Amino acid sequence: MVGEQRRRRHVPHTLAFLTVGVLLDVTATVFMILGSSKGAFTLHGVLGYSSLAAMVIDTVLIWRLARASGPAAEVPRGLHGYTRVAYLWWVAAFITGGLLVAMR
Repeated sequence: MVGEQRRRRHVPHTLAFLTVGVLLDVTATVFMILGSSKGAFTLHGVLGYSSLAAMVIDTVLIWRLARASGPAAEVPRGLHGYTRVAYLWWVAAFITGGLLVAMR
């Protein structure tokens, strides 16, 4: 993510890390839902699901760009901005989850 934001290009290793990260995040989210005593639909849950959805959409869009224009294609301005917003949203969900656990 940081490399894409600096270079405005995706390279194969960033695509791989992004894909693995999203897959691990999906897995972690499923386990958190299964282990939660509060159910799947809480304020933090909705924040987490929406940030995960944003990252999945970002990953799909980046893979579509890489397949259409090559793995080192320049990232269009709109996708570049969306990536930044999606990542910041995901970080906000991550931090709030950590704070919720720390305040127990």
